[in-house]
Amino acid sequence: MSDRFQLVAPYQPAGDQPQAIRRLVDGFEAGLAHQTLLGVTGSGKTYTIANVVEAVQKPTLVLAPNKTLAAQLYGEFKSFFPNNAVEYFVSYYDYYQPEAYIPSTDTFIEKDSNINEHIEQMRLSATKALLERRDAIVVASVSAIYGLGDPNEYFRMVLHLVKGDRIDQRELIRRLTEMQYSRNETELVRGAFRVRGEVVDVHPAESEIEALRIELFDGEIENLSLFDPLTGHVTRKLPRYTLYPKSHYVTTRRTVLEAIETIKAEFTERMEVLYKANKLLEAQRLQQRTMYDIEMMAEGGFCSGIENYSRHLTGQMPGEPPPCLFDYLPPDALLVVDESHVTIPQIGAMYKGDRSRKETLVEFGFRLPSALDNRPLKFEEWERRSPRAIFVSATPGKYEMEKSGDQVIELVVRPTGLIDPEVEIRPVATQVDDVLSEIHQRVKQGDRVLITTLTKKMAENLTDYLAEHDVKVRYLHSDVDTVERVEIIRDLRLGVFDVLVGINLLREGLDMPEVSLVAILDADKEGFLRSERSLIQTIGRAARNIDGRVILYADRMTGSMERAIAETDRRRERQMAYNTEHGITPESVKRDIKELMDSPYESREMDRLTRPGVAEASKPFVGSNFQAALKDLEGRMR
Repeated sequence: MSDRFQLVAPYQPAGDQPQAIRRLVDGFEAGLAHQTLLGVTGSGKTYTIANVVEAVQKPTLVLAPNKTLAAQLYGEFKSFFPNNAVEYFVSYYDYYQPEAYIPSTDTFIEKDSNINEHIEQMRLSATKALLERRDAIVVASVSAIYGLGDPNEYFRMVLHLVKGDRIDQRELIRRLTEMQYSRNETELVRGAFRVRGEVVDVHPAESEIEALRIELFDGEIENLSLFDPLTGHVTRKLPRYTLYPKSHYVTTRRTVLEAIETIKAEFTERMEVLYKANKLLEAQRLQQRTMYDIEMMAEGGFCSGIENYSRHLTGQMPGEPPPCLFDYLPPDALLVVDESHVTIPQIGAMYKGDRSRKETLVEFGFRLPSALDNRPLKFEEWERRSPRAIFVSATPGKYEMEKSGDQVIELVVRPTGLIDPEVEIRPVATQVDDVLSEIHQRVKQGDRVLITTLTKKMAENLTDYLAEHDVKVRYLHSDVDTVERVEIIRDLRLGVFDVLVGINLLREGLDMPEVSLVAILDADKEGFLRSERSLIQTIGRAARNIDGRVILYADRMTGSMERAIAETDRRRERQMAYNTEHGITPESVKRDIKELMDSPYESREMDRLTRPGVAEASKPFVGSNFQAALKDLEGRMR
């Protein structure tokens, strides 16, 4: 384990990268609160940021607008920093239906959710890395601004184990139970422990593979070791170990009892308000729910929806922002906001949507007013809590440009020498037949094609039409989940099909160097999908291929089209001048297709498949991962 960031890459900074790295590092060290990296598609923005992280040597939080891009960034940073702590922090819900009430139909919708245990483990691993290490990079989605357990309470519950220290077995079991670990003598799963005589085995909540064995003798810790709970193989002996709670929301018994008293006080006040307003039904609802929750907390220290009482459990004042991932960051950390033109507006929108839903629940007696304080950060609260930031985007928004002032650093020249694609305008009347003939030409060359439409119906009809004309085509729509979306993009790159039709899903961050043509239908319909920023982002999808071209189908030149084409031409001129001056011959980006699937959902699991077992050291131990191993073998046989 190293305390310093060590960047590992097979190439050196080139093009505009060296001056961008130097200016960003100088700005950070000069104490600038905001900087913007304006980098065109394929200019190596992630690699540039990785160089900045290595230079400044500060813990780093990278915010991405969605899980797909967060997973892609996680894979990239993991490859750049294999010897450092690169972690992943996104929402751990596979499915989430929030609690809600619809007054018009008198319908109450219970909270329903499905937690992904693997992502929960990665979230715990992320906060552990921030608390323990200086060489930590956490790649997060906007989930980072949502309420998380109080870091002070969480840290207070940590159990420090040192070889030779005295601890009674009963005291150890009591501490583990207090940290929400459950006793399971049958199977040692994550977040559980078992007792066998003087040996206590614990599977730490933040660890996916290794478990901890605590060997006691006469009330003293005789041995500490890490082992594989599946095979029983001891991997290494330890002089000390820090065990973290099973959940971010863990609290001491004393805190829970104190919270119950303040909940009762708020409940009494709220009941008086409801009775005075003659809201008897609402009062009855509130009494039934709150009393049940209080009973559950008194008995087991937990209740369903305990997050709605977070203000009482953390001791905050009404209206105060809840603790979140930003509270786990050290004050000198670096914040990187990726695709900032999308991420920044998202941060501002989260609070408003959450507030309107909860106000209805409070008004109709389903929750106490303190539930309103279990919320994401307001935009101004996020600004106050954010450390020094670098905004990264090909099309920064007004907010980023204003905050950065003259510290907007451009990455226009690509290390590969690739220039921005040529943009051509053609009439709308023949757009479908024209794009069909273009597809045939590109497919003959072995290239791929992206087509963006304005509506879902239009995309469906176009997909059907192209399929009827023997084009291998797929359609990417908003109903497709994150993992399937990644698989569709991988299949396009592999050549399973040649044309992908979408609406607004083919923009930020998608890495597809095989795409040589982007066709934008109805480009003259001014609006969100055909704004200057949207057009520049979509044009950028063809920028990783040496034969990249973009066709805008339009009957008139809109302001957005004019500005987008002018910006593309400006970049082309600068790129061509640089190539001529330095004698660079452009070449297409070559990127291994497996990288796209190197997601945090898979990489660690596959590590276990290749681990030697107890009885057979020469072959992979399959165990509970038989289906995954079978799928892998089938893939190799093809």
